Amino acid sequence: MAEVALVYHDDFLKHETGRGHPESPERLKAIMNKLAEEGLLERSVRITPRPASEETVALIHKPDYIHWVEERCREGTRCLDQSDTVVCPDSFQVALLAVGAATAAADWVVEKEKRRAFCAVRPPGHHAEANEAMGFCIFNNAAICARYLQKKHGARKVLIVDWDVHHGNATQNAFYADPTVFYFSTHQYPYYPGTGRETDTGVGNGRGYTMNVPLPAGSGDDEYVRAFRENLVPAMEHFRPDAVVISAGFDAHHQDPLAAMRVTEDGFAELTEIVKAIAERHADGKIISILEGGYHLTATSSSVARHLKVLMDLPH
Repeated sequence: MAEVALVYHDDFLKHETGRGHPESPERLKAIMNKLAEEGLLERSVRITPRPASEETVALIHKPDYIHWVEERCREGTRCLDQSDTVVCPDSFQVALLAVGAATAAADWVVEKEKRRAFCAVRPPGHHAEANEAMGFCIFNNAAICARYLQKKHGARKVLIVDWDVHHGNATQNAFYADPTVFYFSTHQYPYYPGTGRETDTGVGNGRGYTMNVPLPAGSGDDEYVRAFRENLVPAMEHFRPDAVVISAGFDAHHQDPLAAMRVTEDGFAELTEIVKAIAERHADGKIISILEGGYHLTATSSSVARHLKVLMDLPH
């Protein structure tokens, strides 16, 4: 069994989004309960994160935006965008904590020479632009983690795999002209946020280092696995990353209420196996997986459990 870190803090539950909002504290409660039920909490190395510094968040986000988020939360503003990114007075610190979880996972994977970590965090991050909140997201946890791996730990090339059902517009934008971070996304298309065309491959020196595989509604395990095997695996023979970050959204599940895909727990397990093999072949096994979406409590918690079992090399 591989030693895998589980990065979590009860303070993630303090980000209150209100009755009926899909990105609720109940998501993490369901996940942690399922992991306990499956015996995975006791099998994991538990890491309790601390809030990230402004300097770390500023690896991706504009300082003025960071300060604006802090002020809006302190003032009691309910939304950071038009309607989706609901916040409360604790949300700024919780968002810093989510970033801190991603960087703590990076530290553990690199400094302790351990290979894999999963961050059970909220709020999610892949829609959060450098100076704009969007789609439940405040700070871009995965993008910050990738840049942190480079700045703090000297990683030359980082792969970000995003299998959330929604395209990670902000992660793509953060590295669109950067040949040192490869962004790969499968997502329902056309769908929110409307980005992620197959022809969007980067600009300038970054051309060819963004790869989108937009999939139609109704796509399931076969389509997702084919996209990974036929597109991601060959691309990584050329790119050869030093570390892998997963934007692990589980809202492509067939039971999820916010999309129309047909992925199962088996499908997410197979995607994890493919990414794990890429990391083993090119990145000394280094994987930091960070929770993004997933809004059906049972489906998401079961999918996370299967994902973690694969990372642990357990039967699944």
